[in-house]
Amino acid sequence: MTPTELPDYPFTPQRFAVRPGIAMSYLDEGPRDGEVVLMVHGNPSWSYLWRKAVLGLRDRYRVIVPDHVGMGLSDKPDDGDRAVPRYDYTLASRVADLGALVEHLDLGDRLTLAVHDWGGMIGFGWAQAQRHRVRRLVITNTAAFPLPAAKPMPWQLTLGRDYNLGEIAVRGFNAFAVGAARLGSVSRIPPAVRKAFTAPYDSWANRIAVIRFMQDIPLSPKDRAFALVEEVGRTLPEYADRPAFIGWGLKDFVFDHHFLAGFRAALPQAEVHAFEDAGHYVLEDKAAQLVPAMRAFLDRHPLP
Repeated sequence: MTPTELPDYPFTPQRFAVRPGIAMSYLDEGPRDGEVVLMVHGNPSWSYLWRKAVLGLRDRYRVIVPDHVGMGLSDKPDDGDRAVPRYDYTLASRVADLGALVEHLDLGDRLTLAVHDWGGMIGFGWAQAQRHRVRRLVITNTAAFPLPAAKPMPWQLTLGRDYNLGEIAVRGFNAFAVGAARLGSVSRIPPAVRKAFTAPYDSWANRIAVIRFMQDIPLSPKDRAFALVEEVGRTLPEYADRPAFIGWGLKDFVFDHHFLAGFRAALPQAEVHAFEDAGHYVLEDKAAQLVPAMRAFLDRHPLP
């Protein structure tokens, strides 16, 4: 599908050579002098996830939404030893890519960070060395700290993370992206929208980032991303002095009430909108309520 064929995606994506031979696709919508809202997606979604929020904000705010390398409309390089160009699908790479885009666009130090799913660790990971640049937060079904002790690791993620059978299911049958599009929302996502969510992942090669995200989930100090996740979690309360908005679907089988409790504890002044009848793709279930609420939150807390 081309961008013009995607429901509710009337945007013209831009391209940025984030690494030699590797281009990142991103949206840059709204007035150039508007307050910047940086929206970061996770796995297996892409910038399409944020489309309704972009439409609801772009008249006043400058909205930047990247597709991570291997996701959405960005390039999907291999990670084999002989691949040219080669990409290392790790949290550290994602953090570096986001930083490169922010600098490329010269977004300054008055940013609103909006995150979902793995976007939480990528966004907060990028901000770890420059928290002063993030002036407001918009948080939806995500994490910025290790798996809570009381939360069991979902078997679906364990299968993809630790077993060859999981990689066959994800890369051979697109099981994770299709499953998320079908089950990530309490209300039934329309077929055309489900197709849009899964369209970028149309082959074994083009599903590499989906499985690598799963395989990179950090659960213990022996995992390469764990140190950063642990450090971000330790410093998360340092954002408690700035405006924060939380929109949460409580039917999420991964980022459930355990994760919401973690954010409530770290950000006790946050404005929280939690929905019993919404799932992981809370912006599919509750866009009609959440997007105006996000807009009102941003309008109430203008940046100095």
